[in-house]
Amino acid sequence: MNHALSADHQTATPAVQTGVSGDLETLESIRQRVLWLSTSMIHHANRIRPNPTGLKVGGHQASCASMVSIMTSLWFEQLQPGDRVSVKPHASPVLHSINYLLGELDEKYLTTLREFGGLQSYPSRSKDPDTVDYSTGSVGIGATAPIWGAMARRYVETTTGGAGTGRQYSLVGDAELDEGAVWEAILDPGIADLGEVVWIVDLNRQSLDRVIPNIAARRLEKMFDAAGWQVITVKFGKLLESLFAQPGGQALRTRILDMPNPEYQRLLRCSANEVRTRLPGDGPGSTEISALIAGLDDATLTEAIRNLGGHDLSALTAAYRQIDDTRPTVIIAYTIKGYGLPTQGHPQNHSSLLSIEEFDTLAADLGMDPANPWGLFSADSTAGKLCETTAARLRRDPVPAPPTPAIPTDIGRTPKGTATTQAALGRVLLDLTREAPEAAKRVVTVSPDVSSTTNLGGWVNKVGVWSAAERRNWFDDDRETIMHWNERPTGQHMELGIAETNLVGLIGELGATWSRWGQPLYPIGVMYDPFVERALEPWSYGIYAGGQSILVGTPSGVTLAAEGGAHQSIKTPSIGLEQPGCISYEPAFAIDTEWTLLASIGRLGRPDGTSAYLRLSTRPVDQTLAAVPTDPAARERRRRQVVAGGYPLVRRDGAVVTIVAMGAMMTEALAAADRLEQSGVAADVVCITSPGLLFEAIQARQGRGTGDSWILDQLFPTDRVTPIVTILDGHPHTLTFLAGINQVRSTCLGVSKFGQVGSLDDVYRYHGIDTDSIVRAALDILP
Repeated sequence: MNHALSADHQTATPAVQTGVSGDLETLESIRQRVLWLSTSMIHHANRIRPNPTGLKVGGHQASCASMVSIMTSLWFEQLQPGDRVSVKPHASPVLHSINYLLGELDEKYLTTLREFGGLQSYPSRSKDPDTVDYSTGSVGIGATAPIWGAMARRYVETTTGGAGTGRQYSLVGDAELDEGAVWEAILDPGIADLGEVVWIVDLNRQSLDRVIPNIAARRLEKMFDAAGWQVITVKFGKLLESLFAQPGGQALRTRILDMPNPEYQRLLRCSANEVRTRLPGDGPGSTEISALIAGLDDATLTEAIRNLGGHDLSALTAAYRQIDDTRPTVIIAYTIKGYGLPTQGHPQNHSSLLSIEEFDTLAADLGMDPANPWGLFSADSTAGKLCETTAARLRRDPVPAPPTPAIPTDIGRTPKGTATTQAALGRVLLDLTREAPEAAKRVVTVSPDVSSTTNLGGWVNKVGVWSAAERRNWFDDDRETIMHWNERPTGQHMELGIAETNLVGLIGELGATWSRWGQPLYPIGVMYDPFVERALEPWSYGIYAGGQSILVGTPSGVTLAAEGGAHQSIKTPSIGLEQPGCISYEPAFAIDTEWTLLASIGRLGRPDGTSAYLRLSTRPVDQTLAAVPTDPAARERRRRQVVAGGYPLVRRDGAVVTIVAMGAMMTEALAAADRLEQSGVAADVVCITSPGLLFEAIQARQGRGTGDSWILDQLFPTDRVTPIVTILDGHPHTLTFLAGINQVRSTCLGVSKFGQVGSLDDVYRYHGIDTDSIVRAALDILP
């Protein structure tokens, strides 16, 4: 197995007694029942339930089996009500089986795995009917979520209170450790202090397609150790440990540890006679090994080969007892994929299903009735009593209704002079601390080391940086230091290393505190817009899991001309348009930024809440171009339009074309309209703040959704139908659907190729989004 250990790592050996929750015999009976129920759920979904379409239903009986002992021991001996567990995706039937035995899942759901409205393919906080602490399914993201959950719990406890204590467990498959997001999270400097984080690695040495030849457990141990984690290994069970203590036992131990993964895995598929031939090998100690196993009967020999620590309940208990809670812990548990099933150890058992005959054999081995598979333990049995006491121990109080502090919709200022939408972000946050302090207390900003370059410096100086313990600011007396990095438990800014996946993982968990502890937060993550795509998948998964947050991408677009093509985002406007559970905005002016940010904050931290994405710019814009109405009623009308998706900025008598622009391109759009006017061509100008909301409005108008369709009449009224030219600093297809509102001709300008370094004028001209290009497009589209 190539699994030699260094002296720095702890090895858990089987304990003589288990914890106070139950004896080994009782736990073993529960373990077998969990194996049976999880296998039966998948069997029913594939072999019993009608499947008219013939499409594969799927499930992972082998992946479940390797986790059964770990999860049985964890739930029935170790967990406390404040603990949270992220279960590896393919072991979801094991979680549902345990919840069923604990009385948290009705029997009717056991036949609905992967059925519409039933149990989900992978654990889901928002869609499964029973208790699921973390949604998993996207490899690597569910594994790291409890890290960010631990940080979110600590933040709540040190700011608002009410989060209590508890460990955060991740049950991880060894192949999942191939994901880079896992190591980005483990290596973040702030993680080393999170002693409540515990990972349990299901080291079954198999991936989807094969036995992994070089899983190298020792290498994993060193990597975790280098990151400051406590490393505990659970290698062998009681039977193997007893053999190691006999003459020839040390040779047997060395042989197993030095054996390549595929060779060991092959032994699991061998008869006892084949094991006797293959196991000794031909190296030093082979004679001693042969003599040792010669004294074992066939059943004991084949059982010994399978007696790994991840399936030994007492060894797992011993491992849990070694957790010191002063730093993160990883327990590496050696397991066999498919343990206890006819398919155990087969190199292609990842998605294999038991046949009817194999299922019946398993039922006979476990003393179950395949025709009535959902039996519970009798209430007066020791197993039934342990289920009852475990359910009582793990019962949580209902989550209280979250408080709803008032959030203003309009600070009341009208920006003047030249400003950027990026700079407006910091100003709005500072204004919020004065205008609505109770709401501002729940705002928490997160940045991957770009706070100063995204204009959060003033906010950070005002509210401080969050840290579990107060730290000395050694630059507080340096007059040339403009940004004050004061770290304390009451700070409201959290800084991570340069890893965008970590940032969105954290804001997702910060955005779920309203549902975990009844304490809503308003998390705002800020990153450079070109890197939103890197962070999109984990952020999207966080939204799916119920985390409500605001992601700010800034600076954005080819407007960031001097940075070149690598730092010029193109696709993010359409990403915002298409992301479920999210409202995207690209404001053109500082006042638009204020109104959309406040509206986005107002949608966070509640059962019907929604995430948001704001795409901001460093392009300086003359704020008088916004022409903000001075009349209060007219101003409120403008604000409602901005929040709903857009507003008419210029209306001219006899307009024959409409220029529709978004974000930083409003300067060129207005300049083009003025030039057309000078040529005798009247042009309306419409400012779009949210393409996504406008698309939803169209769907609602067609009876396909519930959006606000009134905004369409105010932007594109039927008495002002003209051809349109759309323009944005992003991919032009983002706004193409607008031509369908009134079925008009359209020309769509934008960015559809990699950018170039240069001045703003040069770059705009290169992409055809300069004023000249807009004027030409408007003239070309006229009849």
